Amino acid sequence: MTGLDATDLAILRMLGADATKSAAQIGRAVGIGQPAAWRRIRRLMDQGILAGRRVAVDTAALGFGVTVFLGVRLAAKGRTSLEDFERAVTAIPEVQTVQHVLGQFDYRLRIVARDISDFERILRRRIMTLPGVGQVEANVMLSEERRPGPLGGVDGS
Repeated sequence: MTGLDATDLAILRMLGADATKSAAQIGRAVGIGQPAAWRRIRRLMDQGILAGRRVAVDTAALGFGVTVFLGVRLAAKGRTSLEDFERAVTAIPEVQTVQHVLGQFDYRLRIVARDISDFERILRRRIMTLPGVGQVEANVMLSEERRPGPLGGVDGS
């Protein structure tokens, strides 16, 4: 993170908390004008530090009350199996994230379902029928605490 000053870090924290803030709002909050704030945001984007703006969707408000983290170990490892699995699993709408990981499992999936019965249906009819799936392990999320991320402890010095 070389080249970032305290103002850049403050902008990153603000956008991390609420990506809908305007350059004018950000500028006022960090003590600079709107054009200067926009230039800094643009520079952070050009440098690849800001990779886009996202909206957080409350899945529970949409009727998806269960989140499950599913570890998946593929039965047959190989480049073709990985690509086939990734292509198939990303087509399942309830699968929110697909992470290729190192460890006991090959993949970690974040899945949302309406309830446990719905998750069982997704698991049996969609996940277990994917190419190369061997072993799975499900962990149901009980609660989630949002953390500020690595910028929470950075002071800009």
